[in-house]
Amino acid sequence: MKKVPLSRVFVNDEVREAGIRAMNSGWYILAKECEAFEAELAAYVGTKEAVLCSSWTAGALMLHHAMGLCPGDEILVPSHTAFPSIEPMIHRGARPVFIDIDETYCIDVDLLEASMTSRTVGILPVHLYGHPANMDGIFLAAKKHGLWVVEDCAQAFGAQYRGQRVGSIAGAGAFSFFPSKNLTVMGDGGCITTSDSALAGKLRMLRDHGRKSKYVHDFVGYNFRFNEIQAAVGRVELRNIDNLNEHRRGVAARYNDRLEGVVRTPPERPWARAVYHMYVIRTERRDALAEFLKGKGIGTGIHYPVPNHQQPAIMKLYSNLPRLPKTEVAVSEILSLPIYGDLPMEDVDYVCDAVLEFFGKK
Repeated sequence: MKKVPLSRVFVNDEVREAGIRAMNSGWYILAKECEAFEAELAAYVGTKEAVLCSSWTAGALMLHHAMGLCPGDEILVPSHTAFPSIEPMIHRGARPVFIDIDETYCIDVDLLEASMTSRTVGILPVHLYGHPANMDGIFLAAKKHGLWVVEDCAQAFGAQYRGQRVGSIAGAGAFSFFPSKNLTVMGDGGCITTSDSALAGKLRMLRDHGRKSKYVHDFVGYNFRFNEIQAAVGRVELRNIDNLNEHRRGVAARYNDRLEGVVRTPPERPWARAVYHMYVIRTERRDALAEFLKGKGIGTGIHYPVPNHQQPAIMKLYSNLPRLPKTEVAVSEILSLPIYGDLPMEDVDYVCDAVLEFFGKK
């Protein structure tokens, strides 16, 4: 039987050689490969600084620390996102205030103001599935009420909003390099992008135990450092990211062309250039379709079946959680189809044929 995985990491000979080169260098933590990767990331995203760290979650926790997030503060965030989007703020004692989604599965900007209180300090929009959130609407609300904005770019490396790359639009952006992401480093990893050099300097100290020099610590920090082997791999991945993202867009276009009218395909707004970290369809027959595709050797996923406002961990912490009707319907219908940066088009057609067969359209 043909096998089509949901995702796959891009690996070529240059990636392998880069890892071996770094391994043989004798330097393993925050050395020349990391310095070069940070400079290249910042140049690509369009910020002055990029600060590598051990994961998206670690980066966001440091960022909330550096920005002075306090217990009792509230942050507006979509419920429909990966759980790590909200973990760091909770560890700082802040409360996520969950907002429903729009048609792109990103935060609905029309609902922001109604959810604000005197304790609201910021907005964390998530560029979900590789599609940018409506940043104009977010900034309009943030400016009116004096809130900061941090972009969750974990799923959207290379995506653009009105021609500007995500991660360069707000005061800071947080990226993930987890193996399923568009840009990966063959393991966990992440970075914070910003044009605030003072903030970047504090983040670099926080990731390394608050260290000013080898044996002098200005404040209590963390061990969230990055390593040379993954930096070397990431530099090669970065050189290939535009081609890989363009191929994802081609895969999405093929899916759209063949599945439109059969299932609900993902929208792309005129102001957005999505990079399709996930290709997410909707159907009321989601579970049956997923089982049928499994029988054809086709991997699928649900991102995410349980929204954060209904997670057991959250329901134990907070009362008076909202009803979010768009989110709650969406999570019962969404299904992620295979997509990655070098997915063969014949495999895309195989998936389409199977979906059409399931719905009796073949």
